[in-house]
Amino acid sequence: MSLLSVSRINGYYDNEYQVLHDVSIKVESKEITAIVGANAAGKTSMLRAISGILPRVTGSIVFAGEELISLPAYMRPEVGLVQIPEGRQLFPFMTVLENLEMGAYTSEGRKKRADTLEWVFQLWPALKERKKQLAHSLSGGEQQMCAIARGLMSRPKLLMFDEPSLGLSPKMANACFEVVKEVKEQGVTVMMVEQNVPKTLTISNNAYVLENGRIVMSGAGRELLNNEQLRQAYMGIRA
Repeated sequence: MSLLSVSRINGYYDNEYQVLHDVSIKVESKEITAIVGANAAGKTSMLRAISGILPRVTGSIVFAGEELISLPAYMRPEVGLVQIPEGRQLFPFMTVLENLEMGAYTSEGRKKRADTLEWVFQLWPALKERKKQLAHSLSGGEQQMCAIARGLMSRPKLLMFDEPSLGLSPKMANACFEVVKEVKEQGVTVMMVEQNVPKTLTISNNAYVLENGRIVMSGAGRELLNNEQLRQAYMGIRA
């Protein structure tokens, strides 16, 4: 059984503005699943629907065997569903350590806070070196690492990334993708929305292409990477 099964969901920002149309996806445990597409395709809305913060969603969202469609957004991290938001959204005038501790508010996170803190400091030693530093004083790449570490502090079953490489230099963007792979190798299931289509498909087990709020293509990441239609439409590559 898939860890996450989204079946024919429709998403709305109000009753007239529909952004998702009969979207169905599956996320397998301990894999990386990507959602790719152009700007305004509905990728972030998809994550918001799963996180429970899209104003209105119909259909079915089953996570770890539990139907979530009517579960409030603030309860979804408690069942193991956590999102790393676009733009990091750290608490800028709190320290790195305080930001990390804010992530450990779920029951599982509180229980394992000390162990998880040691774990994320092993993954990113720079965060340990800067643990007393205010978050706003970190570089863009360091802020992204802090945001990911904060998400891990809740001990999620599924970690969802929204444009993790946005605003980063090419070097830091590559480092960010390596971090996503490391998170997966640590046994955490990953779902990823990202505009860097080639890099995303390279590291993903499975991927879905979203266009105007609809799934128009799906398959293994590397298979889609070699799909001529996708290469022309989203990577600007011509034969």
